[in-house]
Amino acid sequence: MRTEESARKPAAAKLALAGCAAIALLVAAACAGAQAPKPAEAAQSAPASTPQSAQDITGIWQGTLHVPQANLDLRIVNKITKDDKGELKVLDYSIDQGGMPLPASKASFEGGVFKYSIEQIGGTYQGTMSPDGKTITGTWTQGPNPLPLNLARTAPDAAWPIPEPPKPMAADADPSFEVATIKPNDSGATQMRGLVIRGREFRTNASSLQDLIAFGYSVQAKQIVDGPAWMSSDRYDILAVPDTPGVPNAEQVRVMIRKLLADRFKLTFHHEQREMSAYVLEVAKSGEKLAPTVSKGNLPGLGFRPGTDGLTMMAMNASMADFTGFLQVLVLDRPVVDRTNLTGKYDLKCTFTPDDSQFNGHPPRLPAANSAAGGADGVTPAAETAAAPSLFEAMEQQLGLKLTAQKTGVDVIVIDHVEKPSPN
Repeated sequence: MRTEESARKPAAAKLALAGCAAIALLVAAACAGAQAPKPAEAAQSAPASTPQSAQDITGIWQGTLHVPQANLDLRIVNKITKDDKGELKVLDYSIDQGGMPLPASKASFEGGVFKYSIEQIGGTYQGTMSPDGKTITGTWTQGPNPLPLNLARTAPDAAWPIPEPPKPMAADADPSFEVATIKPNDSGATQMRGLVIRGREFRTNASSLQDLIAFGYSVQAKQIVDGPAWMSSDRYDILAVPDTPGVPNAEQVRVMIRKLLADRFKLTFHHEQREMSAYVLEVAKSGEKLAPTVSKGNLPGLGFRPGTDGLTMMAMNASMADFTGFLQVLVLDRPVVDRTNLTGKYDLKCTFTPDDSQFNGHPPRLPAANSAAGGADGVTPAAETAAAPSLFEAMEQQLGLKLTAQKTGVDVIVIDHVEKPSPN
């Protein structure tokens, strides 16, 4: 992914979705990439070919993006072509994060300056071609901290190979975790820091039992009642491997979590219907403004990144069930009921100003409008700097979706028995 998660300030890396302080991806697109070479090895493995023209940018360009915050070197390949109208088309591949192609939403090459943007991950690139047409010196920006990314023109036989996409788990599989390690997290985190499938690994950090029940059973925290106090305060890091080959879909991830809860936490419960305050999600009168997904992955990716004067919520390959689950687990303080009748999968983004009722009372800190206002760390609380609309206004304006507060009957999970997991 092009950031999985962070409770720290995230690396502004080329990642499937950028994280933000105290925010997590619920499920991120699976990655199977090979090990990144050291920068010196990368330079040796990608000799530049002789260009047809210094003004011709079509072809294969590649370079290594170093992400110091995460101590990562990510190999990036751009395949640049022109359509029958002469418009530039860019396919961007992050080799060490699975190599899923990300098409640029905009691309241009004018006066020796190459620019492209990938709207679905909030990333932009700008670079200047050398006079001999062999290299581009530029910067990748995704979040508040731009990173240098220099590209070299590369012959097809010298380009880094694109990894084969991971195969999905059989749709009728009923997987369990074959091996699961559960360790206490004593970092002081107040929210889940990530819930990710990468290759054969499932990983979550700083998750409470309440978080895991909420995700596993697609409910909001207020729908889980009669549990002990430690259910929401104690946090765990979990690393597990499924017993079934292939990348699971979102429901199969939930199935494995439910089995883990019963096996390791000895969870038993019963269901009740209760009336409570909830948010109802509907299509606004203006109509929905959602883009069908361009991803072919088996999993959705959901997360946040700093946006223009606010926080940008992003989703890739997400159904409305994925989206409402994300909202009610991480963002809102009550259940979200989907009444949109939308059945597709979408790529979306929405920039808003969080308030203190959201994110469990710990809204993310956003970049300051200017560094002086933000003090030594360059950040200030969202309320001091952000001018984006509220979540409710932003969703209606930018997505054509309307959230309204209502009292309605919802399913409640009543805890009968639970135990702290035994140490590994």
